[in-house]
Amino acid sequence: MSAPPFSGPQERAPGHAHAHDDGGGGGHGHGGGGHSHGGGHSHGGGGHSHGVSADADTGKLTIALALIVSFMLVEVVIGIVASSLALLSDAAHMLTDAGAIALSIVALRLARRPARGAMTFGLKRAEILSAQANGVTLLVLALVILVEAVRRLVSPPDVEGGLVLAVALAGIVVNVAATMVLARANRQSLNVEGAFQHVLTDLYAFIGTAIAGAVILLTGFVRADALASILVAALMLRSAYGLLRASGRVFLEAAPEGVDPEELGNAMAGLGGVVEVHDLHVWEVTSGFPALSAHVVVGADTDCHDKRRELETLLHDRYGIDHTTLQVDHEGGELLRLEVADGLDPGGPPR
Repeated sequence: MSAPPFSGPQERAPGHAHAHDDGGGGGHGHGGGGHSHGGGHSHGGGGHSHGVSADADTGKLTIALALIVSFMLVEVVIGIVASSLALLSDAAHMLTDAGAIALSIVALRLARRPARGAMTFGLKRAEILSAQANGVTLLVLALVILVEAVRRLVSPPDVEGGLVLAVALAGIVVNVAATMVLARANRQSLNVEGAFQHVLTDLYAFIGTAIAGAVILLTGFVRADALASILVAALMLRSAYGLLRASGRVFLEAAPEGVDPEELGNAMAGLGGVVEVHDLHVWEVTSGFPALSAHVVVGADTDCHDKRRELETLLHDRYGIDHTTLQVDHEGGELLRLEVADGLDPGGPPR
């Protein structure tokens, strides 16, 4: 019974010997039988290449942080004077914006630290922790605002429509500037994207608040303030879901977005000379840093090293994966295994 050319991470062809593959991805391999040429390990520049440097991102985040904090202080004062929940909810959101951007700056600095000791990938996943924290704060704040908005729909307070409109228009200008700054940063990084989503949803919120202020000023319909707050909460929930989903995929070591492991495995198995591909794992160390490990069985007359290089080229060109660990074996032989048999003293002769 012949094995399929590609099998998933938990499958192997029957009758094949075991070989441990420490290529990563959260699993150990079950190698196909054959003469093992070991794990070819390719970094290809680390696989973590962004068009914009981390230093440039830090500078852009710092500019956005200064804009957000300055306006937030003004908005808190005017929101209290005008008794506007929409303005105060925007100010609270801007506070989380400021915290998110500050956290993103810290995470960028941590992620640049070199690998050492037990941290073999350095602190690159600090960026993902930051993105997840941003998602959680958006979620919690959205729920708080939603509850208060419903309460104000039932019992609306007096709202100064003209003051709300003026501050909201100023907020639109500030948030457009901050959004434009962050839009030029490296948004492939979930960390930077988290900060960008905070600022972008705040921009949408100011637009909603400006509309609410205009409605109150023209018609006296004060419930427009609470309705605008519900819109703010809905936008925040949407952004929170996106950030938590994307960062959760990285933590759970799912395949990168847009990469189908089955299609990728079949593409590898389709190269000439490749008999079988199994124990395939593909994941992201951090956003923009995909990694892959696999056990590849090739024909008896195939050069393992040449085939490994071909596979690495395929993975780089078609899937953008440079950090690869490939164990390539010849078909038909046996893997060497080192075992300490039960009852065998490693320091002396067999008992």
